[in-house]
Order: sequence, then C-alpha cells, then structure tokens
Amino acid sequence: MITVLSGGVGAARLLRAMSVVTDPVNLVAVVNVGDDLVLHGLTICPDLDTITYTLAGLNNDEAGWGLRGETWRVMDELEMLGGESWFRLGDRDLATHLYRSQRLSEGATKTEVAGELASRLGVRVKLLPVTNDSIATEFVTDLGRLTFQEYFVRHRHDVAVNSVKVAGAARAHATAEVLRALRDSARVVIAPSNPVISIDPILQVPGVLEALRERRDDIVAVSPLIRGAALKGPADRLLRELGYEPTTLGVVDFYGELVGTWIIDVADAALAEPIGERGHRVVVTTTIMAEPDDARRLAEAVLS
Repeated sequence: MITVLSGGVGAARLLRAMSVVTDPVNLVAVVNVGDDLVLHGLTICPDLDTITYTLAGLNNDEAGWGLRGETWRVMDELEMLGGESWFRLGDRDLATHLYRSQRLSEGATKTEVAGELASRLGVRVKLLPVTNDSIATEFVTDLGRLTFQEYFVRHRHDVAVNSVKVAGAARAHATAEVLRALRDSARVVIAPSNPVISIDPILQVPGVLEALRERRDDIVAVSPLIRGAALKGPADRLLRELGYEPTTLGVVDFYGELVGTWIIDVADAALAEPIGERGHRVVVTTTIMAEPDDARRLAEAVLS
C-alpha cells in the first residue's frame, strides 16, 4: 500500500499516473478538506471532487477543475435572480454536492460519502478525507480575514497574505482509516500540491505529523515548483509572502526534516546538491505530467 498526501489538481494527476504503473487498489489518498465549504446549503469538497473526477476520467483537464462537458444553466439562473454566483457550480457537479449533503444529513461521514462516490464512478483508489471534522483554511490579508474560497476564487488569489490559519485543526481528529494508512503503508508520498494550503492543513490535524515523523525514511515528496514557479496556483507567491524562498529549496525548507527523499524536476537539477546537504536523498526527473510518458516516468520514480 502507498499513501499519498493530496491536495487538488497536482495530486489528482499524480494519482492518475501512479494508477497506470501500479494496481490502483494499492493506493490510498489522504485528502485535504481545509478548503471545503457550505454554499447554498450544500457541502462542497473541492479537493476530494477534483481527485474523484480525475481518476474517473470525467474531469475538465483544460480548466483544471470541474467536469468535462459541463453546463451552467442553474448558475446562470441564480445570477439572474441576484443570488451568490461567484463560486461557479456546474449543473452536473451540483449532483455530487446534492448527494453528499443528503448523505451527511442522514448521518453518514465524509469518509463514507467519499467512498460511495468513488465506487459509483468506478474509482479504485481509496479516497480518505484526513478528518470527518470541520476544518477551514483562512487567510489573514490586508483586506481582513478571508475564507479559502474568498481568497482563491473571489479574489483569484491576488491578495497579499500575511499568515494562513487552519481553523478547527487543533480540535479535529484524524480518522482511524487515515492513521492506519499512514502507519501501515510501505511508503508515504507528498504530492506536488501547494505545501501551504493543500498539504499543511493535513499535517495540522493531530496525529498525522506524529505518525509521519516516525517514518521519515519512507516519505517521498515531489516538488510543486519548477524554476521557482508553480505550474498552477499561488504556491510560489505564498511561500515568498510567508518568508520562504519561492523555489524548490524553499519547499524543502518548508517541510524541514519530515521528508526523506525529494523528487525534483530536471530544470532544478542544480538544487540537488544543496538539498542533499540538508540531509535528504534527491531524485531528478521530469515532474510535469502534461504528457503521458512524462507522467509515467514521474510515477515510476515515486514508486521505485
């Protein structure tokens, strides 16, 4: 069993690539829920849904989120009526949120619902929200305190960030399934997701970091930055705003002693030596997964 700490798009693509080179039933994704929200009375889990749709072959790769062939009739009608429509939910996507909200109202957990949705869509990777409790990533900015989606979607992550908080994390509980996966896996992989807002909320849930610190040599991380830039999203800018060097080296420093082996892109090969001097093993390969052959090479490096 291989467990992957996962955010959204980068993790989804890595899990898809890993599913090609190993049996997906051997893969477990421990997924961030810090950017979950309740909107229009519906519980929305963006990272879980992105991974589910990607592994089911239903995702909109061009947009990086949502479903392929989506329509927007409901959002257009809502906007016409004067409702909150800045967070766009496609007509097909709404079915997922309606189902999840119904099941949660019946007493199911997020873990149970994630498994049900995955099963119905033919996803064989085990998807585990890190916690069934409510946690919320928030941003302290010059505009005040913003929720994750206000920062990321409403302001298009174009607001200077002073600090990031994960409300509720200290009181949350990692699920028994998550702790068992972290303990029993042959390897734990940190996906090339945003370290600040996708992976750190997972690490802040009590029990997760403690379990990982016991097995540093088995932890492999893929850098989400190449030549000091993120392929998607504000990871580079957030690192700089929070006082870290906005490069792969800065990502290494962000995780500190947690990681045993780093996988970095060939464009950052010159950083292998300073990363090694920090006490990490380093593997240099392509980390861009736009082409199937490159995605396969990265997956093989993660698993080898």
